Amino acid sequence: MKEYKAVIYQEGMLGSLLLGQSKVDPVKLTEFLNTNAAEGWRVVTMDKDQRRMLLFFKREALVIIMERDK
Repeated sequence: MKEYKAVIYQEGMLGSLLLGQSKVDPVKLTEFLNTNAAEGWRVVTMDKDQRRMLLFFKREALVIIMERDK
């Protein structure tokens, strides 16, 4: 039997406010994925999304679906 987890990974609001747009930091994303992998999670699929924040600002987000054996 499998167990699934859906996560929305996005950067903080400060980068969007200062720069007008915030992109996902690959170093932080790698750390996030490695932490979950150590708990037995495996990425099944990932999709990029642009999320609006405070009407004028955008920030990049990733919708990540992970699975592991229960």
